[in-house]
Amino acid sequence: MGEQTAETAFPAGWTAFEDPGFVALTGPVHHRTVEGRKEFAFRAEEKHVNLVGLVHGGMLVTFADRSLSIVAMDAMEGAGCVTIEMNVQFVGAAKIGDLVETVPEVVRKTSSLVFMRSILTCGGRPLATVSGIWKLLKDRR
Repeated sequence: MGEQTAETAFPAGWTAFEDPGFVALTGPVHHRTVEGRKEFAFRAEEKHVNLVGLVHGGMLVTFADRSLSIVAMDAMEGAGCVTIEMNVQFVGAAKIGDLVETVPEVVRKTSSLVFMRSILTCGGRPLATVSGIWKLLKDRR
């Protein structure tokens, strides 16, 4: 891991995910648990911005999907889940150096579906509202 700068430094108490595959290309994503709720964050870097220098909507959606998926799998006692629907409304913007955070919430759980929602924020300002449905994967043997 490289040297931390003001842009990449993370507040104490956060741990980076060891996340293989696609999310490893966009991360690191950090997490912590506060009062029993999982919280997630990433520090916006140059690789996260669009052509006008703001955090790309695709990065916000990737971050939301990963964060909500982890909480959905926790709700299903660690079983694999996949996103079957996700709705995102962009209501603000973040720039390089900003800390983007979210605290996913389970709205409802059935035997095979988890309904989720969250708000992505930066310094208390909302950036995006997210809602979606995650489906439990059945054993495919």
